[in-house]
Amino acid sequence: MPMNVTNCLATRQLILGNGNRNRYDTFLKIVLLRQVRGGPKTRVYSSLSDCNWRGCEEGQGRRREGVVLGGLSVLAGGRDSLGELGNLGRLGNRGRATMTDLKKQYMSTKTPDRKERVEPRPSASILLLSPTNEILLLHRVQTSSSFPSAHVFPGGNLSAVQDGPIPDPSSEERHVDGLAYRMAAIRECFEESGILLARDKEGGMLDVGTEERERARRGVHGGELGFKGWVEGLGGCVDCDSLIPFTRWITPPNLPKRFTTQMYIYFLPLSSPSPSPSPSPTPTPTSPIPSSATIPVPTPDGGLEHTTAAFAPASHWLTLAGKNEIILFPPQYYLMHLLSPFLSPPSSPSSPLDTTNLQSQRNAILTFLHTDTSGGNNVKWADKVISPKGIMMTRDGKSVLGLGGSGPELEGKGRVGDGERVVVCRFEKGGPRDVGVRLRREVL
Repeated sequence: MPMNVTNCLATRQLILGNGNRNRYDTFLKIVLLRQVRGGPKTRVYSSLSDCNWRGCEEGQGRRREGVVLGGLSVLAGGRDSLGELGNLGRLGNRGRATMTDLKKQYMSTKTPDRKERVEPRPSASILLLSPTNEILLLHRVQTSSSFPSAHVFPGGNLSAVQDGPIPDPSSEERHVDGLAYRMAAIRECFEESGILLARDKEGGMLDVGTEERERARRGVHGGELGFKGWVEGLGGCVDCDSLIPFTRWITPPNLPKRFTTQMYIYFLPLSSPSPSPSPSPTPTPTSPIPSSATIPVPTPDGGLEHTTAAFAPASHWLTLAGKNEIILFPPQYYLMHLLSPFLSPPSSPSSPLDTTNLQSQRNAILTFLHTDTSGGNNVKWADKVISPKGIMMTRDGKSVLGLGGSGPELEGKGRVGDGERVVVCRFEKGGPRDVGVRLRREVL
């Protein structure tokens, strides 16, 4: 039976801005109490249309209307002291909105039970930093089944044949950094970019000729060549020990395709100082990496999964995404947003950073990875697990994703994400647009 506001209870919480008690937003949870034998039963509505709720008198007699998502109702009023995102809008068309499938999935309030939800597939990905501390991104083909047309870090699914035993879905090791995840990250990086993260007997980067490297890329990708055996046959070893964990991401349970993805950072060797009195220019996304690092220029995989592969400063990638010139999904944008303050590019191409400054940037990142957010249960950044969850919509139609939860697989395990920040984006047919990271307290 449709319910109006007189049949509902509103749980109020005053959010004060700048100490001004006359300016606030009210958050409401729409609850219906139904009297049954043995006492009342409570139902939380997930949309305005469910209970035909059109507003509530609050404040100085003003009527406000709001949106209910996941039990959290955010009301629309005049601009308040919490900032633009504290000002939230109402759904049009009688409480309904037309959304892309991705938006529907992220913002859905329905949580499938254990039998219904898809088991997340193990995968791994690398934030690969060049000798000049730029980050590698690959441009995926439009026909890709995951992140089509987006710029992504190299990575992919684990393979028991290539990477070794994969922890069983019921095992706690399924969602923990391990050898299979590390092997997969390095193997996929090689397949997708041609950059081989392996060491020779002297501890340097294993150098492989172009022809042999490209032959191996095709063979490993096609399953005709064992990656680890090939590296060992060249007298090298896969450099798993140099991978640095940097969060794990678990796809929300209401999406049809799910992954449990271990993210890593890998620092390519710093370049040797140039013997020339005139410093060489900083590599651009299309220029070679200094030969002293024995790292090939990243190349696409022949159009199998990617069309381009390039290094660029983290700030540059974020700027392009901010202009909607490239597509970055929330995990890629968020992680580069965290690293960007530590990776300031040189002031000019003619004045590259020296190795001392580059190493200082890397040391700052390592220190950061061993810190925690306030209220993070002493879970350092290297070990945080994030399962994004839609919590509300902004007035201009952007989705707000909470990052504090770790997903149903790890519920109650003491592993948490980032409760201080949220990702704000607009889910469109071609992918997320206008992606940004905000402090949660600024939005809520």
